[in-house]
Amino acid sequence: MTAPPPPGDLSNVRQGPAVCVRHPDRPTGLRCVRCDRPACPECLREASVGYQCVDCVNQGRATVRRGTTVAGATPGRALVVVPSLIVLNVAIFAFTAFQAQDIQYNERSELFQEWVLWPVFAIGLDQPWRLLTAGFLHYGPLHLALNMLALWILGREIEPLLGRARFAAVYLLALFGGSVAVFQFGAWDARTAGASGAVWGIMAALLVALVRLKLDLRPVLGVILINVFISFLPGVSLLGHLGGFVAGAAATAALVYAPRDRRTLVQVGALVTIGLVLLGITALRWAELTSRIG
Repeated sequence: MTAPPPPGDLSNVRQGPAVCVRHPDRPTGLRCVRCDRPACPECLREASVGYQCVDCVNQGRATVRRGTTVAGATPGRALVVVPSLIVLNVAIFAFTAFQAQDIQYNERSELFQEWVLWPVFAIGLDQPWRLLTAGFLHYGPLHLALNMLALWILGREIEPLLGRARFAAVYLLALFGGSVAVFQFGAWDARTAGASGAVWGIMAALLVALVRLKLDLRPVLGVILINVFISFLPGVSLLGHLGGFVAGAAATAALVYAPRDRRTLVQVGALVTIGLVLLGITALRWAELTSRIG
């Protein structure tokens, strides 16, 4: 006769099936290969080896460090600055056309006359905003369409590489650089407007980035040559294009060649320095024009 098991011995007690740790009402024979906890098929995700539960997958994603571009931007982010700039330029054009009651000759609007780059404003020393606001004005719908198309084609390539804030900084410095070039070397009584200087700065940014990444330059060089030809057409500001190109190239070079360990410090310092240089050139020209005209 077999003796009964001693008190507390559960070796002969039949255990129930394991249940999912996230769904206690679901029996399962599956387990996570990472934490070995039971999990139902709904709570498992395919891994390189076996299946992991959703908790382990989420924990792994949180601990994995995402890579960055050569400028320090997080890749894969949606475009924000480029479409915002296009909407802003189109909205300003629509407002000037409404004011002028003429879509083709919108430069007759009051806002256009107050924002256009006109070196004569140096007489009063009270209208420095024209150096920036002129970059958001356009002479007619064709001028607007060409610049916005170029901004979209070039900007959607370079904004993800630089990141939103860095791209916006390059755009504004290029816009300012184009205006400063016109202000410094252009006719003192000529009126200039358009986003071309900023667009040329973005073109330069793409060129510098391709050089940094050691990629094929031929597609961009072809676009640049076409735009150089266009810049010599009547009514086109070659000075604005060149100024924007130089400022955009300098700003982008500072971003993509900054050392990784001191990237932010070098980038911010370089962009501020470029801005101060442009302000210094503007101040010298301002003093020259006021003394000549006054």
